[in-house]
Amino acid sequence: MTAAATAPPTRLLRDHGRVLAFVCTLSMITYLDRACFSMALRPIAGELGLADASQLKWAITAFAIAYAAFEIPAGAMGDRYGAKLMLTRIVIWWSACTALTGLIGLRVGGAVMGGVGALIVLRFLFGAGEAGAYPNITRALHDRLPARSWETAQGLVFMSGRLAGGLTPFLWAVLVGGTATSAPWITWRGAFLLFGAIGVAWAVAFRLGFPDRPAEAARRDKHEDEARPSPHAAVPWKALATNRTLWALCVMYLSVNYAWAFNLSYLPTYVEERFGIGADDRIGAIYKGAPLWVGAAGCLLGGPAVNGLARLLGDRRRARRALGVSALSLGAACWWGALGATNVHAYCILTSLAAFTIDLTLGACWASCQDLGRGHAATTAACMNTVGTLGNALAGWLTGTLVEGSIAAKAAALDVAPAALAEADKRIAAIAGYESAFATYVAAFVLAAACWLLIDPSRPLVPDGRESGSASPTD
Repeated sequence: MTAAATAPPTRLLRDHGRVLAFVCTLSMITYLDRACFSMALRPIAGELGLADASQLKWAITAFAIAYAAFEIPAGAMGDRYGAKLMLTRIVIWWSACTALTGLIGLRVGGAVMGGVGALIVLRFLFGAGEAGAYPNITRALHDRLPARSWETAQGLVFMSGRLAGGLTPFLWAVLVGGTATSAPWITWRGAFLLFGAIGVAWAVAFRLGFPDRPAEAARRDKHEDEARPSPHAAVPWKALATNRTLWALCVMYLSVNYAWAFNLSYLPTYVEERFGIGADDRIGAIYKGAPLWVGAAGCLLGGPAVNGLARLLGDRRRARRALGVSALSLGAACWWGALGATNVHAYCILTSLAAFTIDLTLGACWASCQDLGRGHAATTAACMNTVGTLGNALAGWLTGTLVEGSIAAKAAALDVAPAALAEADKRIAAIAGYESAFATYVAAFVLAAACWLLIDPSRPLVPDGRESGSASPTD
């Protein structure tokens, strides 16, 4: 009888609860740090003497490029050295980068601590450090929770992140924006330092309190280590590169990340410029975060939705496919409606529902990686997330480029330099630039829905009995 089977039920529940508590709070801190940068785009641009937040597009894109480049190595390291070690390293690294962001453009005497170039480098390092967070969460869940709870656990992880990201604009308005009768509590620089400190505190608590891997999993990995012919056989790279289901997962995830990235980058700026929502407007802050906190409900409901469809259809993988196709098709319709929205209420409701449809499928996406990769769950999830992050990079660069191009075209039409445009003209041009990208989001949803028709993780990368490396000896 296995150690897991003989463990007292109360202990198993307690350990499972601790696992979920740690990974969910990790997801919250991840989105807190990401969302605070989008909230700070305008003050950072002003501090650096830039005409518009779109001129920070390479800072946004650098994060996504680095995140994609280092995702697979970080996932493979998690499979080999353990999720606990890797997640501790990841959080300390990105927390340091978060704190350092608060120093960009700071004037000390006659010196300036970094300009646009330094910010781009720092955001690249930020992305490199944060890469692997969710693949290693996936590995931690794979080792510590039963398979029947994977979708629900993944949904809770992403729900926590979405809630934190959605509440960040409100928190920012309270801490940094101030009110008509009170001064801000801290500056935007202080907010970055505070959020960095929160990450370091989490890393210390995680290292001390996160449950080690179950003894059964450790014994299994020890046996596989002894049977492994060579260290280079640890990751089935050929199987990863040629698996049709993994490619379909990757293209699907690229598409949904491309369509979703606007919510965590330019949305606050767009809402301010299009609908006149001020940075200190508390109700406006709720609108800016709406796609994330509405999406959080989708993350929570995704697991139960798969469970219900599985009972109806008699197959868990068919249930994931049905959910993916139907939800993302609805998301395409929501963005199509948002194109013609005439007020902030309609716009935010439709874009939030579109985000909800993506988040409804996240648990199924990551659970499919666990089914497909099994002992290589972190590496498989990293492959999907790497390609998905390229969608973030493309969206960040393309949206910024379209806004810059629209402002330049308006300036050329008026025969003035872009920097000399009147604020009203610049605002109109910027809005037109943002909206020119919206139709591409509809197409991304349609492509993602079609990809789910090709996703079938019923056959693992490495057939049972031939696993070549799921070791996590130090976890």
